[in-house]
Amino acid sequence: MNATRFVMSSQQLSALDRVASWLKKDSQTDKVFRLFGYAGTGKTTIAKHLAAGLNRQVVYAAFTGKAAMMMQRNGCEGASTIHSLIYQVEKGLDGKISFRLDMDSAAADADLIVLDECSMVDDDLALDLMSFGTPILALGDPAQLPPVNGDGFFTNTEPDIMLTEIHRQAKDSPILRLATDIREGKPLKYGSYGRSCVVPDGSLEIDEVLCADQLLVGRNVTRRHYNEEIRRALGRTSDLPEIGDRLACQRNDHGLGIFNGGMFTVVSKPKKSRFAETISLELKSLDFPSNEIYRVRVHPDFFARDETEVSGKELRNTQRFRYGYALTAHKAQGSQWARIPQVTR
Repeated sequence: MNATRFVMSSQQLSALDRVASWLKKDSQTDKVFRLFGYAGTGKTTIAKHLAAGLNRQVVYAAFTGKAAMMMQRNGCEGASTIHSLIYQVEKGLDGKISFRLDMDSAAADADLIVLDECSMVDDDLALDLMSFGTPILALGDPAQLPPVNGDGFFTNTEPDIMLTEIHRQAKDSPILRLATDIREGKPLKYGSYGRSCVVPDGSLEIDEVLCADQLLVGRNVTRRHYNEEIRRALGRTSDLPEIGDRLACQRNDHGLGIFNGGMFTVVSKPKKSRFAETISLELKSLDFPSNEIYRVRVHPDFFARDETEVSGKELRNTQRFRYGYALTAHKAQGSQWARIPQVTR
């Protein structure tokens, strides 16, 4: 295949040829091709170049809305969540939401499904996706997090190709050095690594946190704590969102065009509904700043107390957001940020 538009390594060119050969000769009998590699090895570049050279219909999908947005931003046109690609949403008489396979899905007519961040896809979702019989190019990183419950369906099997050469950043990048040490099970030593650093737990000052584009944590209880601390440091006095607050979307709403994991900023004061225990907000997307303002309705207890205590009945006909200054690593998987805090210790 012609790769003149990209400067590819021999490893990437070999992978491209292997994927192209599978799609041409074997994809009707061997429906899944696993192209794995660590961050920065060029998995998405190979998939996009393959799709550009095909006179066929290709659809792009990922487990989370955030990952789907990152695919869109990286040139994978029309990328969506797996759920929105293959399911129809149905609401029962009791108000409960269920998902039914959409036999008219684009997945049924496509010649290829490119699936990114496949490590988070469990058995049930994978089998539903495969039920359409469409060849799947599964892009994954064996070092990434598995589903919250269980193991990843696609990463439980050895890859067809494993990319190991880092191209997106310099090979001596301090972030990649730290990531490699973690992947290899080596302990991280305190100290500075370029503009990054490793510090003892609890030693991070709030001013240092505020310098970061994003704070990532391991547990939801830590996330809630830091969101409260950061809002206090920013002078927020209300439990409810104020103009300038950063929110993270918690559930897809395809009617509004918002995805789970999307980041937004509040641009209006919250207004209480006259007929229900909800508030209305106007939000601006931080992922797609050129998009128009979104108008959403949110239950106030998502901000004033633990959102897991809010019942499904209370959440009917609402969108779901919570403060997004701190995110769990699971929620942030597949995301990118430009700035990191400078820590002098």
